[in-house]
Formats: sequence, C-alpha cells, structure tokens
Amino acid sequence: MLSTEGSLSFMSQRLPLQRLTVARSPALVLLIVLSCVLAAGCHANRRKMKEPTPQVLYDQAHKRLLSYDYKAAIKLYESLVARYPFSDQARQARIDLIYVYYKNNEADSATDAADTFVRENPTHPRVDYAWYIKGLVYFERQPNIMERIFHADLTKNPPTDARKSFDAFKTVVEQYPKSAYAHDARERMVFLRDRLADYDVHIAEYYMRRGAYIGAAQRANDCIEQFDGAPAVRRALQVMMQAYDKLGLKQREAQVRQVYDLNFANVPDATQHKKHWWHLW
Repeated sequence: MLSTEGSLSFMSQRLPLQRLTVARSPALVLLIVLSCVLAAGCHANRRKMKEPTPQVLYDQAHKRLLSYDYKAAIKLYESLVARYPFSDQARQARIDLIYVYYKNNEADSATDAADTFVRENPTHPRVDYAWYIKGLVYFERQPNIMERIFHADLTKNPPTDARKSFDAFKTVVEQYPKSAYAHDARERMVFLRDRLADYDVHIAEYYMRRGAYIGAAQRANDCIEQFDGAPAVRRALQVMMQAYDKLGLKQREAQVRQVYDLNFANVPDATQHKKHWWHLW
C-alpha cells in the first residue's frame, strides 16, 4: 500500500504529462482540419480536371456524327447544350442536332430543333440551313409501302407534309437566294408544286361532281395563281370553263377558253394516256 507521501509524489510526476497533452490538442485539431481541407481541395481539382470542356464535347459528338453513330452523337450534343448552353460550341451543336435528328429518323425532334433555332437565332448566318433541313424532313415523308407497291393516286390524299415542305423551301429560295441550298430547294419545290396543284384540281373536280360550281371555279383559280407552270394547270382551266358554263357566265367562260387555247390548244393532253396500277400492259 502506498503512503500518502508516495501518492503525492506519483501525482506530481503525472501532472506535467497531462498539461502537455492538453496544450497540444488545439494544434492537433488544426492539423486535422487543414488535412481535410487540402484533401477536399485536391479531390475537387481532380474532379474539375476530369470534366470535359465544350470543345472536347463538341469534337467527340462530331466524331460520332462522321462515323454515322447518330444516337451517340445526339447524346453528346444534348449534353453539351445542357452543360454549356451559352458557349459557341453549344450554338453550333444546336445546328448539328437538327441534322442528326433528321438522319436518325426523329422527324419531330428535327423540326422542333429547327423551329427553335430559327426563333432564337433569326439573324444567324446559317439559319437558311435550319429551314432547308426542315423542308427535307417533310419532303421525305414518303407514302407507305402499300401505296408505293400499288402506285396509289396520291393526289387524292391531303398533302399536309408537302405543303409544309414547300413553304420551308420557299423561305430558303426567297429569303436566302444566295444560299448554298437554294438551288436544291428550288428543284424540290417544282416537284412539290406539281403535287399540290394535282390535289387542288382533284378538289375542284370533286366540287364539280357535287354541283358546287362556284367552289370548283374558285379552287381551280387558286391552283392557277399559286402553282403556275404545273401540269395540273391545264385541268384547272378545263374545270373553270365547265363551272362557268354551268353557272351561265358566258363571258368568263370565253375569257378562260381564250387563255386555254393560247397555252394548250396544240399541246397533247398527257393525262389521257395515264395508266393506273391495275393496267399491267
């Protein structure tokens, strides 16, 4: 058993060690805090270094586009636009997205992207491209497989997509005549003009069969005014003459007949020899 004197002597030997430990505690805490801060900073720097720049993202997306991997290109372009919306690369990505959506058969996304780009960048030097791709999207919505096999008469179907395509190409031709896409847009407009004129004449002929002669004459006249040069203009003039005859408007009928004779009197009517799908010879 220790004596009181021995116990005091033992405590006196321990006290300096306790005081030393307490004295070092703030320094130890500070060291730990600094270590944590430095570790977090290094982690943040490493993470920041790993984040791709807008140019890197754009280059990756463009590489996928050139290799025809449209799905991967779309994801990268969309990521670029979402993460760096105000960068120059994001603006270019919005243009490329219109094309990639179109090539990936995402028609609605392509037209939406084109409309958005035109609305947000009306003075951009490549806005003509957005209009052109929009025209292509609607232009290439071909008839279904059964219509192609049996050569169905598409003039009887409402040409909604043809009209939208025609209007988009018309914008390119009229507002951007020096565009690199103006020539091709004009050529496609000729095809679409004929398609739209055929439908208008089909409606005019339908009105004639129903006895709606005023409507028939008006629809035929609209066809002539909007689609001058289309083969269907000949039929439109014929409908107008028939309608005015039924209405007893002899003077107007004579005027239309004069125009008809001047343009088509000595021209064979190719529509009289048109074969239908069921004529195999």
